Amino acid sequence: MTEYGRGRGPEPWHPEDPLYGDQGWTGHQTQQGQVPYAGAPQQEYQDPQYQQQQYPQQPQYQEYQQYPEYQQQQYAQQQYAQPQQGYAPPQQAQHPQQPQQYAQQQGQPQQPVYDSQGWDTGQGQYTAAVQTDPYAGADYAQHPSAGYPGETPDLYGTAEAYPPPQPPGRRHLEPEPVEQEEEPESDLPVGGAGGRDGEDDGDGDEPAGRRGGRTPKGGKKQRSGTACLLAAVVILGVVGGGGYYGYSYIKARFAPAEDFAGEGAGEVVDVEIPKGAGLGQMGRILKEAGVVASAQAFVDAANANPRGKSIQPGVYPMSKKMSGAAAVALMIDPTKLNVITVTEGMRNSKVYEAIDKKLSKPEGTTREIALRDAKNLGLPAWAGNNPKLMDPLEGFLFPTRYDLSKDSTPESLLKQMVKNATDKYAELGVEAKAKELGLENPLQVVTVASLVNAEGKNHDDFRKMSEVVYNRMKKTNDVTNQKIEFDSTYNYAKNQSEINFNLKEAQAFNNPYNTHFIKGLPVGPIGNPGMDALTATLNPDHGGWMFFVSVDGNTTTFTKTYDEHLKLVAEFQERQKQKNGG
Repeated sequence: MTEYGRGRGPEPWHPEDPLYGDQGWTGHQTQQGQVPYAGAPQQEYQDPQYQQQQYPQQPQYQEYQQYPEYQQQQYAQQQYAQPQQGYAPPQQAQHPQQPQQYAQQQGQPQQPVYDSQGWDTGQGQYTAAVQTDPYAGADYAQHPSAGYPGETPDLYGTAEAYPPPQPPGRRHLEPEPVEQEEEPESDLPVGGAGGRDGEDDGDGDEPAGRRGGRTPKGGKKQRSGTACLLAAVVILGVVGGGGYYGYSYIKARFAPAEDFAGEGAGEVVDVEIPKGAGLGQMGRILKEAGVVASAQAFVDAANANPRGKSIQPGVYPMSKKMSGAAAVALMIDPTKLNVITVTEGMRNSKVYEAIDKKLSKPEGTTREIALRDAKNLGLPAWAGNNPKLMDPLEGFLFPTRYDLSKDSTPESLLKQMVKNATDKYAELGVEAKAKELGLENPLQVVTVASLVNAEGKNHDDFRKMSEVVYNRMKKTNDVTNQKIEFDSTYNYAKNQSEINFNLKEAQAFNNPYNTHFIKGLPVGPIGNPGMDALTATLNPDHGGWMFFVSVDGNTTTFTKTYDEHLKLVAEFQERQKQKNGG
């Protein structure tokens, strides 16, 4: 329901505010029918047109009845609009004087009252103005009568009330006297809530803004020296940190990478590059080891080198404080890797020599350990049992690359090689395949693979050579009388690698590995076969091949008959004479 004559608004201004009640000063705005100030009788009347309605008593008006200025503003703004539906007529007058007052208002206007300075006190009212306000006589709030019925209580009569408003000529506010207060002697920061020191020196419930913005002495905010110092430290920290990171970013983005000069300081460290490492990771590993000054210097040098991206994983013995370019040059050289590479078909004797050299051991150290501790290095149960074996580990040092570290020993390397071979043979299923191929044991599978690996050049050669071995081992072989007659077996027994040797001497040399002298396979492998030779041994060509010869040293030619073989042998010998100048 709409409530005429009131609305939501701020608290009344302080009377000392220059704008308090200043709506064009005419006393009490009586010409608009507003309620007079306290001290003047409140005129009440009843309009006949509202006698049939009951005007409800609004408790909210009690709050605003204490502030006549507020009523003046509200009534002036509303222009006394017609009452909304639902309003009741004003209550019956409670004062016996009302009829007379009403009659008086219908007549001549009362004379205004002036003070000694000619100022209209506003206690006179005009009938015409009152008549325009149908609510002027309504008793919106039942105030206790201070003098006689209908009189508004004096709001300025109590000791706690504000002084009454002054005439316009006296409205110039004068500054209040300020008492000189001694500042308290205290180590604590001065200033309380709201920016004032200690207790308020005015009314406790009066905001400072209501006093025209004046601040009592001592009310100026005083910052603690500690707080200022902390603020300065924070600002300096933020600025300094931002400057440092900005400088670091610009330096890293645009400045050349930090780098050493030369080939290094002489101190050698082992640097291990893991598999799958990129140039950035390599650079960080080298920097952590003290080899290069920065990872970026290494990356830049590697990108500038055409072979920079061919660096292989492994262990590199490198000097500290090397330039990025020197580090790259060392690492692209495969011989600089601190590794041992067992090639396909390599004999154990060569492997032992490489281990001794890489680990700086006396010559023969690794061979002695291998022969002495063969049974403790992880050989499978079907290997190393024949006492005629020259080296029980032959064929079990699997061909691959082995990275060395400062903790590497001959024993650790040999165990790792044997394990790799054993795992691979188990994966290929050599035990089951041996029976299918008509061999006596799995060791013979490894032995055949070692023979074809020593004689052949590629996988196709390996398959045809394994066929040659199986055909010559047959009992029906009356051409070679079940002798395999591979030159590589004679060279192994002699611990040599000769192409031209005396055939008659080879046929007369009695050795369990010499296939020119014995029938069938040698007692054990003559090298360490690789995967190509192993798979070819397990899957021969089945072309019926019996002979082969390499006429030019590069291409191997296979034949099925001995006559074809003799022609190739004659051609080979002629080539050898021309080569030797004969």
